[in-house]
Amino acid sequence: MKKLHVGIVGATGMVGQRFITLLSDHPYFEISVLAASQRSAGKTYAEAVGPRWRMSEPIPESVASMKVLNAAEVDSVSDLCDFIFCAVDMDKDATRSLEESYARHETPVVSNNSANRKTPDVPMLIPEINDSHLDIIPYQQRRLGTTRGFIVVKPNCSIQSYVPQITPLLRFGPKRIVVSTYQAISGSGRTLAETPEMNDNVKPYIAGEEEKSEQEPLKIWGHISGGLIVNAASPIISAHCVRVPVSDGHLASVFVDFDEPPTMEEMISAWHDFRGKPQMLSLPSAPEQFITYFDEPDRPQTAPDRTLYGGMGVSVGRLEHDRIFDYKFIGLSHNTLRGAAGGAVLTAELLYRLGHLSAK
Repeated sequence: MKKLHVGIVGATGMVGQRFITLLSDHPYFEISVLAASQRSAGKTYAEAVGPRWRMSEPIPESVASMKVLNAAEVDSVSDLCDFIFCAVDMDKDATRSLEESYARHETPVVSNNSANRKTPDVPMLIPEINDSHLDIIPYQQRRLGTTRGFIVVKPNCSIQSYVPQITPLLRFGPKRIVVSTYQAISGSGRTLAETPEMNDNVKPYIAGEEEKSEQEPLKIWGHISGGLIVNAASPIISAHCVRVPVSDGHLASVFVDFDEPPTMEEMISAWHDFRGKPQMLSLPSAPEQFITYFDEPDRPQTAPDRTLYGGMGVSVGRLEHDRIFDYKFIGLSHNTLRGAAGGAVLTAELLYRLGHLSAK
């Protein structure tokens, strides 16, 4: 099978580095171009990253000597690839403009950024949950004036520690959710060694996270109407987001009320049986079991369980009746794999298999 050529825009940051490790030997895609800010342009990738390489494995030889291009030179980057992953560190207006520029140059964009998550004709995908939102792409292309260019985004990393677990329960009518997320250092794009202020410390505030946690699930659970994605009206979500001193993995403490409360057995069965299009298509990055339930009273735990199915599986445990809400449980996901680069790669695999990505 001839592989598609892919560009990584924002290749020197932590998420860009994770993209490189995930794509260095991918069955569908091969890296053909790396792009970053002007200060990195013209250097080899190894020179541009220098001591800031944060992955546990070394820089793949296939990209170490690759010349980094300026991400703003859209023509030059687009000429070398069939589509791009975007993980830039720019303000939202600049990011939105850059992503639309690539799309208008007929280069599809699979974005890790938040800039286009609220754009009503841009699908925000968790591939197992809302693949039907890809039906919005022709409407977006009409707006952009493109024939093959479009933008698809992945959601905030923190919501993937509880939205997958709620989704199989939607038929029971969840109406109120209170969630607290305990989010890893890597969610800020840094490592524990780079954040000494987090030693023996917890920060009870992460800018912008709570709004995302409360609003983004409603778009994922929404529907297409009139060429736009209309957010679901319920459930109501109230969120607290806390930074904790762990390297990777976002853990969520979730309380939920239902219109028609299921039994615990029904909930566990719904989690176990839930499968999405990635599992049905046996996509390369898809976990065999999307949601894993732990019976043990002290699971899931961040360190041993975040790498479930290569970090692409999510987990749930401590399901109990609650005195105020119907139920409470703990959820967990790997924030830089399922929640960031891995989720974007899985999205691209789905787009490819469904015919939305092809060679130029």
